[in-house]
Amino acid sequence: MAFALNNPVGKVQAWTAGIMTVGLAATVGTALGFEHLAGFMPCKLCLEERTPYYIGVPVLAAAWLSYGLKWPPILTRGLILIGALLMTYGLALAAYHTGVELKYWPGPTDCSAATMKVTLDAGNLLGDLNTHPPACDSAPGFFLGLSFAGWNVVASLFFAAIGYYGAFAKSGK
Repeated sequence: MAFALNNPVGKVQAWTAGIMTVGLAATVGTALGFEHLAGFMPCKLCLEERTPYYIGVPVLAAAWLSYGLKWPPILTRGLILIGALLMTYGLALAAYHTGVELKYWPGPTDCSAATMKVTLDAGNLLGDLNTHPPACDSAPGFFLGLSFAGWNVVASLFFAAIGYYGAFAKSGK
């Protein structure tokens, strides 16, 4: 594997780093838009699923910069590989969360509908919404048959595949 990471870099690695940087930023930006503009409050697992994106964007931007500045190929390919590994981790988180939503397995004990305290005081309703995040085991909505976590499975798989390809592919000068 170290030998493959030492191979020269070219357009394939530049495109991989660029597509992943922009794609990851757009994906997490979309999630933030749904949260802040559309009012979809994220649960604990939703927030954890964003971590690979938050780390991946600067890592892949560094890979893109590394290619542009003609830094050692192992650095460019290594950073792309780190991005792919982050998205593999993100894929695992998203698959777990999707399974929790579909009731295939239990979610974290501090993140289920059963642990949420319901208020009967209408005056406290807005306050409770601010102090009690949504449950991890109930999707706020489905789009084209998938929840947000389900779409994150698709996105993470896509970005992980692109990352592994870019890390190990020939340079394609």
